[in-house]
Amino acid sequence: MQQKSDGMNYAPRGKAQPVCGRGEFPVGVIGLDHGHIFGMCNGLCEAGADIELVYDPDPAKVEKFIAAFPQAKPARAKEEILASSRVKLVAAAPVPDQRADLGIEVMEHGKDYFTDKPPCTTFQQIDAAREKVRATGKKYAVYYSERIHVEAAVFAEKLIADGAIGRVVQVLILAPHRISLPQRPEWFFNKERYGGIIVDLGCHQIEQFLFYSGSKTATLQSSQTANYKFKQYPDFEDFGAASFIADSGANCYMRVDWLTPDGLGAWGDGRSFILGTDGYIEMRKYVDLARSKEGDTVYLADHKGERSYCAAGQTGFPFFGRLVRDCLDRTNTAYDQDVFFNAIELAVMAQTAAIQAE
Repeated sequence: MQQKSDGMNYAPRGKAQPVCGRGEFPVGVIGLDHGHIFGMCNGLCEAGADIELVYDPDPAKVEKFIAAFPQAKPARAKEEILASSRVKLVAAAPVPDQRADLGIEVMEHGKDYFTDKPPCTTFQQIDAAREKVRATGKKYAVYYSERIHVEAAVFAEKLIADGAIGRVVQVLILAPHRISLPQRPEWFFNKERYGGIIVDLGCHQIEQFLFYSGSKTATLQSSQTANYKFKQYPDFEDFGAASFIADSGANCYMRVDWLTPDGLGAWGDGRSFILGTDGYIEMRKYVDLARSKEGDTVYLADHKGERSYCAAGQTGFPFFGRLVRDCLDRTNTAYDQDVFFNAIELAVMAQTAAIQAE
């Protein structure tokens, strides 16, 4: 499941670092429309969770999932998972416009929720999900994988926390993706279903900006979308860009696209540049172009000199263990719920306000 050339089915694996005993944290899975569900469940299993039940209306998707997670049993309907007295968390990757309604239903049944990104596609969905979190006290976690499931990103987090570059003042993020047209379902090209490119991909980048700069939210400065190449899909966007200024004073430019050429050895040459008052960091997440296919390379320049690090195999993915313990202990160590919602809200805002380029 860890095909580096295939972003839709890219499912990172790390070292098993269980934070609970067997059977202590049963998980149900609903909705298998996006391959990210495999990465989500890999991370949960490595943290000690047990994938117990899975449901999707497509039996072929269920069969493929159980081949990867043979401990899971097929449920007859999603209601079987929602009604289970054992299941503590529901992990989900249905079509993006269905994720918020499912999350609300999950929380109404007394369970925590872990959804693929984007977690919502409209302002109305965001408001409803926020309100349900307040009303139930349940968690609405999001698989912002480009930060939480990339060791270079985790390594950079530690450098920043240790003060390696001082105060973060700018985050520049380039996030190209390979489109892999034959694999894409019909909903992928329907803007009403996927939300637009800044909603679908940009929410990743906005969450990273807020996280690394220590910000809660930001103000949109400008945004743009376009369909430069795939004119046969008039409702599709293959390019998006936006800039923001955060409440911390830091600023951001992010670019997302579906224009990765076939000759690249990874699904996207994702890079992040983090400028601080005392240095800067560059992450080359999935490939070090024409140098190494390893990925997870981090470069640091500070007052002492220049250094490079290979983060692969160094940090693991602590988000998943923290999430499991947060659900069991009712703590908040894995993520900031406000920031997770603010990231998608800013993405919807940028998508709505975007200038359309030709």
